[in-house]
Amino acid sequence: MTSSTTVADSASEPPIADAPKGLRGHPWLTLLTVALGVTMVALDGTIVAIANPAIQKDLGASLADVQWITNGYLLALAVALITAGKLGDRFGHRQTFLIGVVGFALSSAAIGFSGEVSLVVAFRVLQGLCGALLMPAALGLLRATFPAEKLNMAIGIWGAVIGASTAAGPIVGGLLVEHVNWQSVFFINAPVGVLAVVLGLLLLVDHRAEHAPRSFDIPGIVLLSGAMFCLIWALINAADWHWTDQRTLLFLGLAAVCFAVFVFWENRTAEPLLPLSMFRSVPLSAGTVLMLLMAFGFMGGLFFVTFYLQNVHGMSPVDSGLRLLPLTAMMIVASPLAGALITKFGPRAPLVIAMAITAVAMFGMSRLDVNSGGVEMAVWFALLGLGLGPVMVGATEVIVGNAPIQHAGVAGGLQQAAMQVGGSLGTSVLGAVMAGRVDSALPEKWAGAGLPPMPKGAESKASDAVEVGIAPVPKGTPPEVAGKITAVAHDTFVSGMGLAFTVAAVVSVVAALVAAFTKRGENAEASGGAVHI
Repeated sequence: MTSSTTVADSASEPPIADAPKGLRGHPWLTLLTVALGVTMVALDGTIVAIANPAIQKDLGASLADVQWITNGYLLALAVALITAGKLGDRFGHRQTFLIGVVGFALSSAAIGFSGEVSLVVAFRVLQGLCGALLMPAALGLLRATFPAEKLNMAIGIWGAVIGASTAAGPIVGGLLVEHVNWQSVFFINAPVGVLAVVLGLLLLVDHRAEHAPRSFDIPGIVLLSGAMFCLIWALINAADWHWTDQRTLLFLGLAAVCFAVFVFWENRTAEPLLPLSMFRSVPLSAGTVLMLLMAFGFMGGLFFVTFYLQNVHGMSPVDSGLRLLPLTAMMIVASPLAGALITKFGPRAPLVIAMAITAVAMFGMSRLDVNSGGVEMAVWFALLGLGLGPVMVGATEVIVGNAPIQHAGVAGGLQQAAMQVGGSLGTSVLGAVMAGRVDSALPEKWAGAGLPPMPKGAESKASDAVEVGIAPVPKGTPPEVAGKITAVAHDTFVSGMGLAFTVAAVVSVVAALVAAFTKRGENAEASGGAVHI
């Protein structure tokens, strides 16, 4: 959307409605309420990974079943986000948020009561759909409730909640699985959901834009959902299928075709699902790309950090989560601080500087080795959190603030979808980088250590183990030989991790350049154009 069009849209909104009286509709209480719902979704993004081994053992699940516990949730979440945002724009973000919270809490409880892995997967898919409902609605509520001068601070706290919940997942999950059971990982969402619903009914006020959508773009929903499904499905399976496999290319091709037909249709329908005119706004487009690139490096890089801490350094899940506390703590501190800085100076300079800091942290983490100590790791983790916090806040504000108020939910869904696609892309691409380095370096290091040649057919299994930091030591191996195998495996893994973080650092540098095209949301002032219901 061009600046002239944006200003015109903003000016066409009705005057600011009278603020709700009392506690109902209070901006900071609205933030507290939506933060509870967002906490459930963000926590579930990482907490379940800790519970997967216990689920596999208790329910007799296969590796493919366990993978579907994560992939089913991710697919449902990513596919439905933009459509869910449109639902909020159409029917109101308060109702959409409350339905999402109730559905997420109930599906979480249902997982805990499930005695079959098929039911766990089915309810995880439902969880993802409900999470897709509440995440864009939460941003829509913040956008409509907070005045422009305080929106960045609110999004900063919102980002801190997401960062803290995501990083707390392994710690909370480890404690619950170790001292209670795997079901408690899901039951924990029930009381949080009940509290969020009670506060939502008492405190949230619905906001409808004067020009809110009145109809649904069914063909657009089908096309976009199909495109997102094919894209995420290809990214999820690329590690096993490989990028040149016909199945990977088929799903990527189907995604490209669906996206192309979607763009063609959206340009011709009267009330599109995702108004493409939004992308005429250079800042909004830059914010979307920035969110994708940030998630690429962050989620893709941290994927290997957990293996590095647990399989190379031998830490428990709880200990590895505690080792990541500098990252969590710095994100909690940096996010609200970034909100204040962005409010005062605008997003461009803080975002460029933050991505530069992220790049430095990624380059630093590429130098970690088998013998790196806790202090060295803490420095790079803290620096990474210092860089990521402002980007989470600033890119969100740029996307949501540059969208017209009647499309606040769609913009929130776009922000979350960019993050999910970026995370999946980062995990897949950096996983391919790791696999390539292991395949090339492991035979050389194995021979260099004087180890006997691997039996035929064992090379592939050994590489798969080394890619996650596990030493492929056969049973009955003498201790001296086992030590050599472990040293080679860990050295090879660290080499691959270093290359993966170098790629992530380069991507962060590109993101810093993209951040130079961002600016303050021109439509933020239109938040008052919503009608309180």
